[in-house]
Amino acid sequence: MHPSLTKARIFATLALIILTFSFTLPMIAFHGTMNKISEEKGDEVSSLSKSVWNIYNKGRYKSVTTEKDAYNNLEKMIESQAEIGAASLPIWAVSLEAPNYPKAAFPEGIPVYFHFDGYSGEVHEMNTINHYVGMDPMWVGGHLERAIGIYALLSLSLAMILFIAYNNKILNYLMLIPASLPLLFIADYSYWLYWFGHNLHDWGAFKIKPFMPTVFGDGKIAQFTTHSYPTIGFYMILAISLLSLLAFFAKQKAMNEMEQ
Repeated sequence: MHPSLTKARIFATLALIILTFSFTLPMIAFHGTMNKISEEKGDEVSSLSKSVWNIYNKGRYKSVTTEKDAYNNLEKMIESQAEIGAASLPIWAVSLEAPNYPKAAFPEGIPVYFHFDGYSGEVHEMNTINHYVGMDPMWVGGHLERAIGIYALLSLSLAMILFIAYNNKILNYLMLIPASLPLLFIADYSYWLYWFGHNLHDWGAFKIKPFMPTVFGDGKIAQFTTHSYPTIGFYMILAISLLSLLAFFAKQKAMNEMEQ
């Protein structure tokens, strides 16, 4: 076998492993669980969903309203009606700071984490703040993305498996899809920030002009200081992107040389 083909398969396999354990596996295991919880059907949540959530949420941020003995225990969090977020790795983190949220009560401000399949963090408090300035709650946006997310990642996994299994120029170009994940996420994230900032309602107690929320870095909205930065999930999709590009170019090189 051409050495570059071997490299291509190694790179693609590593990308597939990262995709699977960072996003696809927890999304499959937790699929539909949030609906059951919101419908007060916590007793129908499977043991697999509970185990996966517990594993993936170790060390992650929990709402300040969460009882300490319920940390990293989905069953106890359901029983105590704690704020529960998605199981998959968070991709982007946003936090707000304001004088009415003292550091003693909110040491990390009001943080919210964006996932492929939902949110985590102080989601309820963030939606309250959004309502204060006339902005829709977060769940209004990204309906399509959340609905098709798991199926899109499964299709992406299949494309990567086909790339690994077959030497075909057309299949080779499939690796450009996972390579574009960071750009696709930032583009979609930026679009929804723009949409929320430019579709304000009159119900807001505090009137502000339409604005573009900060995509990356620190900003200011009314009395709030904002922070918007990538988190662990984004670095995982960056790794997937780099490995996918390396796999693509390695196989292109091998196939070109084999045709000579």
